[in-house]
Amino acid sequence: MASRLEINFIRLLSRCESIASEKRGETEWRLEKYVGALEEMLVALRKSPSKPTPELLTEYTRKVDFLKGLLEAEKLASPTEKALANQFLAPGRTPTIANERMPASKTVHMQTKARCTGEMRNELLGKSLGKEMSDGDLRNRRGLPLDERQSAAELDAVLQHHHNLQEKLAEDMLNLARNLKNNTLAAQNIIRQDNQTLSQSMRQADLNFEKLKTESERLEQQAKKSVNWLLWLMLILVSFSFISMILFIRIFPRLR
Repeated sequence: MASRLEINFIRLLSRCESIASEKRGETEWRLEKYVGALEEMLVALRKSPSKPTPELLTEYTRKVDFLKGLLEAEKLASPTEKALANQFLAPGRTPTIANERMPASKTVHMQTKARCTGEMRNELLGKSLGKEMSDGDLRNRRGLPLDERQSAAELDAVLQHHHNLQEKLAEDMLNLARNLKNNTLAAQNIIRQDNQTLSQSMRQADLNFEKLKTESERLEQQAKKSVNWLLWLMLILVSFSFISMILFIRIFPRLR
């Protein structure tokens, strides 16, 4: 049976997923506060004597991390960065409450993907429009008023900024892929070395076991031999005592 703390955690988690599925304004602060409270309750759940099963704790952690990543992605500047960050989010795999047909976090993830895709499309359409305007109207720009020329210059600066941002993002992704490849190769080398060390340790353990078995057999034989000698010695002593007693009785008859 779920504890009171777990029930409150599930209710707050369901509320957070419901808020995340809605369109929020920049002044919306509840979700961030609620996710912070979820983190504290999750820590308390791990320390609770009546804590849930490890599988449930893993699922709870996955959903809380998803909400944290969602908040961090929304703070990014450009739709491209938001879409890229959204790709790395991992929603929950099971429903939070019983009446959910699909996990709410998966629904939120799909909605966020669609929203980021729409923002990227709008940005690209605006960029294409700006490019057409800059290419087609460049010859007429000198004849425009000062305000319009300033607006066109600002538009060029914005387009250049987005272009530089995309180049930087592509370079970062390339570096990330390169680092990931290097880390994978390094991990493979470490695992290979560990496997070799483990194989050597297992061979040495087998040799030690064989030696221990041989020594145990030798010790057992030695113990049997020592027991046999002790038994024969005791038999000889008893026999000698018995014969001595008979001789003593024979040599010294009882006094009358």
